[in-house]
Amino acid sequence: MIANKVEICGVNTTKLPVLSNEKMRELFVKMQAGDNNAREELISGNLRLVLSVIQRFIGRGENPDDLFQVGCIGLIKAADNFDLGQNVRFSTYAVPMIMGEIRRYLRDNNIIRVSRSLRDSAYKALSARENLVNRLGHEPSITEIAQEMSLPPEEVIFALDSIQDPVSLFETVYNDGGDPIYIMDQVKDEGINDFYWTETLTIDEALSRLGEREKRIIDLRFFQGRTQMEVAEEIGISQAQVSRLEKGALLSLRKHM
Repeated sequence: MIANKVEICGVNTTKLPVLSNEKMRELFVKMQAGDNNAREELISGNLRLVLSVIQRFIGRGENPDDLFQVGCIGLIKAADNFDLGQNVRFSTYAVPMIMGEIRRYLRDNNIIRVSRSLRDSAYKALSARENLVNRLGHEPSITEIAQEMSLPPEEVIFALDSIQDPVSLFETVYNDGGDPIYIMDQVKDEGINDFYWTETLTIDEALSRLGEREKRIIDLRFFQGRTQMEVAEEIGISQAQVSRLEKGALLSLRKHM
């Protein structure tokens, strides 16, 4: 469960029912014939779908109860619009709708406010993209979408970027059962380059030539940000001794670097 949370919005998640495919079909037939009790039973029997979806959005600072309620709206919409004649499982149909409802909620409640006009442009761009896919039979380029909307390509890019959800660096992009690969593992840090690693190795080598006390002083002073007085108290010597040993250690480092 979510952060060991058993009850969400007053619902005991450990006691949620699970419906068989045969029972689901039976309830859908009754619901579409106007049976409200069947509708309620069908929705209650699929609340686990909402729980599985909101797991993906935990860690963004949102209240799980709020996400659950929004996800239930998506579930209800899916149940009301599901076509039994389509050869697809209800869960396959419902999960994207639940997820879409939660994404809209997160986007509309994002602290980074996007203007209404920019959001409208983004939705028009998505609509234009869908029309182009149907007409051309392939994924359109930004240029093609821009031409369809009679807008500069950069405006289309800016509009579409404005409705993208923030992504956590700790979001998993691949997991084969072993150690997962996170987004942060695939992001390049321009500050980490060959020169950086060479410089780091040089510093490590120079530090290895110092005595244990000198290394301790350098670590406390320059890696942990302590004052000479604090270092003196921790090591048990005078501040004057710390100052003398520090200067000697720095001279030694400069010599070997």
